Amino acid sequence: MKIRSGQLGRWPALRVMALAGWLAAAGAATARAEEPAPSAPPKAADAGVIRAAVDKWRIIDSQSGPVNYYSLQRDAERTFIRGSYQPPNKKAVLGFEVPDKSRERIRKLEWSWRAIKMPRDGDECNPKKGDSPAVLYVTWRRGLRWYSLKYVWSVTRKPGTVCDRRRNMFVAQDTVVLQAGGPLGVWKRESLDLMHEFRVHFEDGNEKADVPPMIGLGVMTDGDQTKTESTGDYADFVLSPR
Repeated sequence: MKIRSGQLGRWPALRVMALAGWLAAAGAATARAEEPAPSAPPKAADAGVIRAAVDKWRIIDSQSGPVNYYSLQRDAERTFIRGSYQPPNKKAVLGFEVPDKSRERIRKLEWSWRAIKMPRDGDECNPKKGDSPAVLYVTWRRGLRWYSLKYVWSVTRKPGTVCDRRRNMFVAQDTVVLQAGGPLGVWKRESLDLMHEFRVHFEDGNEKADVPPMIGLGVMTDGDQTKTESTGDYADFVLSPR
């Protein structure tokens, strides 16, 4: 099933303007999560939990080239997003926006991803080779400033590497390597304490510092700088307050 912006809808003009800062900061686009139906409230055990279903992510034309290379795939265990970049296409990005009422409560993020095909010589710390089989963005906002952490599955860098730090009046962003190399085609489950991550990267590790509302998530598979094929999969996104 091909994911198309037309099938998933477009943003109203005012919301596009409101999200422009995040798009500039993270290089990713967002889509609104569906609110739980009033007739089917979440179970107590799942109170406050947001499951970012893969069919609710959207591509935003203003941040993507004309070719949408993302699709929904299914296997025996899950439905997942597949990003399959082919040169000479421009990069394309997908996103998911956290509902307004949940933004200040989100603390934990879990998801699964895997690398299928690596872009040749991709290096997220080199501005001329910054391609990855899989990228996940997490974005927050405080006033006019947008904060973004770019978690990558790297071809060449070691896990734990932090690079491409950006700081100005309106944008703060770090790139963080979570996974690197093979084995290819193997799912990896990730779990992050988002408040801790924000404080480490943007508040000098002060665990008492305030954390602004979390705005959303973005994913990207690309190979446009190295001009090589790149493929990665994403699934099972869960945001929770604990």
